[in-house]
Amino acid sequence: MLALLVSTIVYAEQEWPQFRGPKSGVAADDPALPDTWSATTNVAWKIDMPGRGWSSPVVSGDHVFITAAVNTKGSEESLKPVPSYTPRSFGGPMSGQDIATSTDPHRWVLYDVDFNTGKIRWEQTIRTSVPSEPKHQKNSYASETPVTDGERVYAYFGNLGLFAFDMSGKPVWSKPMDSFKVRSGWWHAASPILHRDRVYIVNDNDERSFIAAFDKKTGHEIWRTVREEGSNWTTPFVWENGLRTEIVTAGTKKVRSYDLNGKLLWEFSGMASIDIPTPLAAHGLLFITSGYPGDPFRPAYAIRPGASGDISLKKDETSNAFIAWSHPTLGPYNPSPIVYGDYYYTLFDRGFFMCHDAKTGKEIYGRQRITADAAGFTSSPWAYNGKIFATSEDGDTYVIQAGPEFKVLGKNSLDEMTLATPAVAHGSLIIRTATKLYRIARSRP
Repeated sequence: MLALLVSTIVYAEQEWPQFRGPKSGVAADDPALPDTWSATTNVAWKIDMPGRGWSSPVVSGDHVFITAAVNTKGSEESLKPVPSYTPRSFGGPMSGQDIATSTDPHRWVLYDVDFNTGKIRWEQTIRTSVPSEPKHQKNSYASETPVTDGERVYAYFGNLGLFAFDMSGKPVWSKPMDSFKVRSGWWHAASPILHRDRVYIVNDNDERSFIAAFDKKTGHEIWRTVREEGSNWTTPFVWENGLRTEIVTAGTKKVRSYDLNGKLLWEFSGMASIDIPTPLAAHGLLFITSGYPGDPFRPAYAIRPGASGDISLKKDETSNAFIAWSHPTLGPYNPSPIVYGDYYYTLFDRGFFMCHDAKTGKEIYGRQRITADAAGFTSSPWAYNGKIFATSEDGDTYVIQAGPEFKVLGKNSLDEMTLATPAVAHGSLIIRTATKLYRIARSRP
């Protein structure tokens, strides 16, 4: 009985059911996991993925779920790395010149790929239509990562709705939603999350922002809370701390935490003008950050549990009763930070890397350049076996030594652009590039 229990726990730890997995990018250490690969080395399988999508794969058992938006006319826009750190005043990517509008009908699809063989087990077309809004060149019409509980898979597309399927691909329920305008025509990206019997979504837009909870079995909307927010792209986070369970949302105007009934628990202001990274928790603290490169204030915060009301820092404060520590310029733009062991690591879009003590915020080492060759970093880092992995937009994954000393141990290239964060499950990496899906695993001798 004990052996069965241990086996079940280990198996559960190796699932990857949501964006960044169950532990915000940290996978269970496993000697079977690869630390070297290429487009031809340590590849268990590689398949062509139709359409375009920067959602991450998720894994449950032998199911790999992934979404895409397929241009029905067969033409996809050409891709090139976009340096997200170029300021708007210099014609950078957050300007109108990088907005793409399509008049072609697209097919929004959920795929189930067999983990062992790489064959597409089934696909479900959720909708076929002309996109209601444009998108940023660095976004896709399928950037929200699905989530699964092993019984159903839930796919969310901001301007389409929330859709549930069983593991055989049978539709269970659907919740179509209104189409809302997103800032500057950049489209959506925030992923859904699951907790117990509910699915939660945050839809921050420029017309009617909200957070909502749905019954995962029926799709019934349990509650909806209006948010005083404009457009954001950050996925909400369920924080199970020693005092309670709460749903944390980052936002341009305020960070907010809600109880499981949608009631506001606490909030604070002091974020950058665009929010993308997802909150995470470790060592009894909650970590929240935002870092639009054009802003002088790009903060990171560590929050203690138990707060209520407004906990904003006063002028010249760096901490208070519930903000354990903060840093004014530690916020990355796209990648979410990671806590591995005792350290809080920050990957910046321009290819710099920093390490701080997670509990105190003390700097362990300052900005270190990973490489001068990469166009930029958009996907979030992950970690296992004493190593941290960071994938550039060029499709090169840099292997970084974990711990108090910075050292790049190697580089693994797939030779194709990628913005998606990989999944780690059952001794394998599932990596999405612009046109391919890889399962990377150590080759057997």
